[in-house]
Amino acid sequence: NDGRKELGKSVKLDDGPPARYQLRTKIINLDRLLDKDSKLRKFTFGKRDHKHPNKTVLLVGATGSGKSTLINALVNFVMGVKFKDKSETQTTAVSIYEVFGFEGKTVPYSLTIIDTPGYGDTRGIEYDDIITKKLQDLFCVPDEVDTIDVVGLNDLYLNSVTSLFGRDMEQNIVALMTHSDATEPTDALQALNEAKVKCARDKNNEPIYFCFNNCQKKKIKNLRAAQFAFKTSKDGMKYFTVFLEKSPPQSLQTTVEVMKERIRLKACIQNLEERVRTIELKQNTTNKNKEELSKYEEEMKKNQNFTINVEEVYRDKETIESAGFGLIIELPLVITVK
Repeated sequence: NDGRKELGKSVKLDDGPPARYQLRTKIINLDRLLDKDSKLRKFTFGKRDHKHPNKTVLLVGATGSGKSTLINALVNFVMGVKFKDKSETQTTAVSIYEVFGFEGKTVPYSLTIIDTPGYGDTRGIEYDDIITKKLQDLFCVPDEVDTIDVVGLNDLYLNSVTSLFGRDMEQNIVALMTHSDATEPTDALQALNEAKVKCARDKNNEPIYFCFNNCQKKKIKNLRAAQFAFKTSKDGMKYFTVFLEKSPPQSLQTTVEVMKERIRLKACIQNLEERVRTIELKQNTTNKNKEELSKYEEEMKKNQNFTINVEEVYRDKETIESAGFGLIIELPLVITVK
């Protein structure tokens, strides 16, 4: 009745400790691309029993904030893995993870986890836009993800992320402290309050949060330290899964509209920026041409065939990739004429 029975269906990756196993899953590329190109993949373990409810968790945060390790811990908890099993799943890239067949063991529901690549990546805001577009693509796949029960934030790069969701999602957004030492995360909570992050709050208007210790993914020689890390995460999972059970699912219709509007606004801003740039170029070239003409004003009066070089602004079209789809934009250019 626990996760140890499933190890026979898994591939052992590392003897550890802790030992690591990769679950055998059914994989579907929802964007219909080849494996090497797909950015929207679904991994399914087990077979869904529609007699049981399903809960969907969306995890967002910065690169390196511990989302994948947290997914491992959550899957382990749902499967009933104990400390002595010392196992964890291995996750990759942009993915949906479905875990079926453990309903009624640790939790009364099956689980769907949506793992996003890291917001705030060093590749910049353009990469964040690609992530947003991929989420929108996912939410628009028919009969795939219609509702979300909890959005888990595990990084302080938050306001730009929470702005993706409609107001109806606010009470479903919680903070996940992935590097906890089991004490109250005072600094993190203060940062949440100072940033006025939109999220679920308790009766004292404090952010609702759950603590986990992600050092369990490392090879820990000290058994007591390893047990403490495992217990911290297990306790966090107990509270989190209870909250998840009680959290009402929220439709993604408003969120999809927000994402579409963000893309439209970004396109409008880019267009305005280009217009301003064109105007500035025209002003600069006009002033430069006036200065050039003033130098030869007397000479031009004497010789009507006199020629000089002047600059002129025109626009050219160029195809670019933005937020995962192609755009044709006009770029202002400067040429020199006689």
